[in-house]
Amino acid sequence: MKGPRRRHRTTLAVVFTLIAALGATVPAAADTTQYPFRDPTLPVGKRVDDLLGRLTLDEKISLLHQYEPAIPRLGIQSFRTGTEALHGVAWLGKATVFPQAVGLASTWDPALMEQVGSAVGDEARGFQQQRPDGWGLNLWAPVVNLLRDPRWGRNEEGYSEDPELTGALSTAYGEGLTGGDPDHLKTAPTLKHYLAYNNEVDRATTSSDLRPRVEKEYDEAAFKPAIAADAATGVMTSYNLVNGRPATVNPDLDDEVRTWTGQNLLNVTDAFAPGNLVAPQQYYPSIAEGDAAALKAGVDSFTDNSADSGPTTTAINSALQQGLLRVSDIDKAVSDILSVRVRLGEFDPGGGKYGSIDASVIDSPAHRQLARKAAAEGTVLLKKSVSLPLKTTQRNVAVVGPLADTLYTDWYSGTLPYAVTPAQGIAAKLKAPVATSEGVDRIALRDTATGKYVTAGTGDTGAPLQETTNTPAPTAQFDAFDWGSGIVTLRSAANGKYVGYNWSNFVNDQTQPGGWYVQQQFKLERQDDGTYLLKYAGYETAESWWSNPVYLGPTDANGTLGLVSKDQAAHYAKDVVRDGIDDAVAAVKGKDTAVVVIGSMPSINGREAHDRTDMSLAPSQEALVRAVHRANPKTVVIVENSYPTTLGTLQQEVPALLWTSHAGQETGNALADVLYGDVNPSGRLTQTWYRSDADLPSILDYDIIKSDRTYQYFQGTPLYPFGYGLSYTTFRYGTLKPVAGGYEVPVTNTGTRAGDEVVQLYTHQRTSRDKEPLKQLKAFQRVSLKPGETKTVHLRIQQKDLAHWDVTRSKWVVESGTYDVMAGASSADIRARTTWQVHGETIPPRNLSRTTRAENFDDYSAIHLVDESKASGTAVGAAADGAWLKFADTQLGAGATTFTARVAGTATGTIEVRLGSPTGKLAGTVHTAATSSSYDYETVTANLSGAAKGRTDVYLVLSNGLRMSTFTVR
Repeated sequence: MKGPRRRHRTTLAVVFTLIAALGATVPAAADTTQYPFRDPTLPVGKRVDDLLGRLTLDEKISLLHQYEPAIPRLGIQSFRTGTEALHGVAWLGKATVFPQAVGLASTWDPALMEQVGSAVGDEARGFQQQRPDGWGLNLWAPVVNLLRDPRWGRNEEGYSEDPELTGALSTAYGEGLTGGDPDHLKTAPTLKHYLAYNNEVDRATTSSDLRPRVEKEYDEAAFKPAIAADAATGVMTSYNLVNGRPATVNPDLDDEVRTWTGQNLLNVTDAFAPGNLVAPQQYYPSIAEGDAAALKAGVDSFTDNSADSGPTTTAINSALQQGLLRVSDIDKAVSDILSVRVRLGEFDPGGGKYGSIDASVIDSPAHRQLARKAAAEGTVLLKKSVSLPLKTTQRNVAVVGPLADTLYTDWYSGTLPYAVTPAQGIAAKLKAPVATSEGVDRIALRDTATGKYVTAGTGDTGAPLQETTNTPAPTAQFDAFDWGSGIVTLRSAANGKYVGYNWSNFVNDQTQPGGWYVQQQFKLERQDDGTYLLKYAGYETAESWWSNPVYLGPTDANGTLGLVSKDQAAHYAKDVVRDGIDDAVAAVKGKDTAVVVIGSMPSINGREAHDRTDMSLAPSQEALVRAVHRANPKTVVIVENSYPTTLGTLQQEVPALLWTSHAGQETGNALADVLYGDVNPSGRLTQTWYRSDADLPSILDYDIIKSDRTYQYFQGTPLYPFGYGLSYTTFRYGTLKPVAGGYEVPVTNTGTRAGDEVVQLYTHQRTSRDKEPLKQLKAFQRVSLKPGETKTVHLRIQQKDLAHWDVTRSKWVVESGTYDVMAGASSADIRARTTWQVHGETIPPRNLSRTTRAENFDDYSAIHLVDESKASGTAVGAAADGAWLKFADTQLGAGATTFTARVAGTATGTIEVRLGSPTGKLAGTVHTAATSSSYDYETVTANLSGAAKGRTDVYLVLSNGLRMSTFTVR
């Protein structure tokens, strides 16, 4: 979902109220007529056709918006797409909050994922019973965008950097949500966000360049499994552009995605995305043209203008009048929508197969237990010491750190029905109290000009901050939480509430930082004279429309703080009332164990619309860990966040280290289960943990092949590799052998504790025409083993699973050759291996005498992929003079004499045909004239010299601004 622009900021609460109000259980018929569309014995298609035939054109058009109105004459109630259900039902009230998606994925457990999906689907049905005004069972989950870059602000929402793992887990979660019967849906999950969406910076205007291999082998590969398994009922388009074309009008919605299944899919746009086509993307001059293009590309439902469907229906009607759409286009989209509504049981007696599920399932005891299991199973043991697991007989324990005794929720979390913090979970496990300290400084801010301290209000609603007293009384004290990158939050000691901006004042009235703009963020800027300026750093200050000053100072005679220019800002002395590190050290001294819980605040350390600027811990958190470890060598560190972290030297310094996502209501109990050995840790990392930000290229670089991204291509040494995770026991692998349908390997628990191993199967193609992954996950299996027990693990893989995309012929190909097959505990910890002699194909030399699409290059420099036309096709565009494309291993035969290309560009230019390298022998040059637009292509030709012959690499060197769609060399 997209955040509101400034003009929408006051409507967000209204939208959420509408979300909570809409939905239904069993619609009441307007009369007793038994229409065929209400007959559950008829096939879905016949029911859809019957209902479609009864709708007027205006009624059909009304169904194309997210908020579909009731049609009383047919007894049809309202319907809405888009109940959030990423890791529990969100925004509808208290519901079971499971671990964040990246935490669920860290279980590597499809069976558990299906159980969680089923529980979430049940709770969505339970809420449905409380929403009499309409149906709200189209769920916007799961997110299957690959976690290509750990700096992505929405990393918490995805599963993995690997398409095989992501596909398996999203399919399992989707099957739980749907109930496993595509004709009778418990809920209708929608995969987010199609396609190649992995950056928040300028997300509506940046283009993700996907060369065909990356698109086919990587990004599409994550979406296809759940759709092909009928575990999802559609996709949501992403905000970004793909190869220069907004994803909202991506023709692959129809041309590719719908080919993966025989079921009708209900494809939706992201919020406000249709309007983006006009501004800021400036792709179409009017909403009518943009909506028409989206509908023709494969969008069925428009998420725009919140609950106001008027602009959308007006635009569709206008498009019909202008001939941009036909009624058949409307009928196609409405049929897709109605297919899902029929399968959801909306028109069945009693609400269909799942109509009896009621609100008793919400936060049920079974779901609480499942949340605890998922949180424990997703915890990853990064480093272990002899002290782990801890002993419950050693009950003198301290649990310290900024996340020791609190739970934070994220943007897509449900409302916690209760919260078990790490400190509470450990205390419950020990049946004894634990010492606690947040380890944060308590400060008072004194205006050096007036001598007065900043004070906050008492009571739940707090009060505007003022400079009122000459003593650092409790009302003038604030706990300063450091979240890194200079950002702090200020929690008032007067009432335990966080200070935030409310568009007028700064008030201590927030339970935790949150909201779309997260207005509880500040910076304390140290000045040369030792004083500090208090700077407001709410997310809206990064918006282009923000023009207010950002520094704080008194704005009236009462000393009320407001926004002032930097030269008018108050200079504050920062009095440390209580040193957080000293307080934590005092808490841990002499204790049997010190548990330090550090990490992120989900609304601050990257989130939708905001990427991370770095992946390190906050400096004060690092200092806290070191001080606690010095004070108590028996220290266990828990990193609780949503992304890989560059831990620096802490990884070597501390004796024991665990990672967990923000894991929901049962976080504390789950961590205690793992720490004290009731659960043997079995979580595995789903992303590469890098040692430094320097290991990563630009977040806007989507070409994982060329830039050596993810474990598949990364050639450095990671901090922790993909698939990594330790156990309290040990495992031995036997001989890896081929069997029918795959491979098998015996795995033995060689330790003294029962535990789960996640056996991972990787392949590597030794020789290929193309650059191949260093390793590629092909299968995985969890296996539970008692001490001394051996089980044979079967890992399914077929020869077709070795295919990669052949750009010379635009097809999947399995090349003949030797493939390494490796089984292990992570991508870097291979325990058994063998080879597979594959009899497949040999990719022939390129034949450029056939029309070749320019996008099917083998290598490139200074090239962007661009839209050939607004409707379809991909071309290449030169971003600088000397940009080049490589077409490797080309057979020119006895000699090619002519180069022909289709080009466009608003300036004159050249294309040089060179042999062997970008600066190799020049075989010919074609001169291009300016065309009327970037979409106005012309055909140009040039004669080639006699050197253009034999088998060689052909390079095309382009002038800046030139576009090329196709070419031939004959």
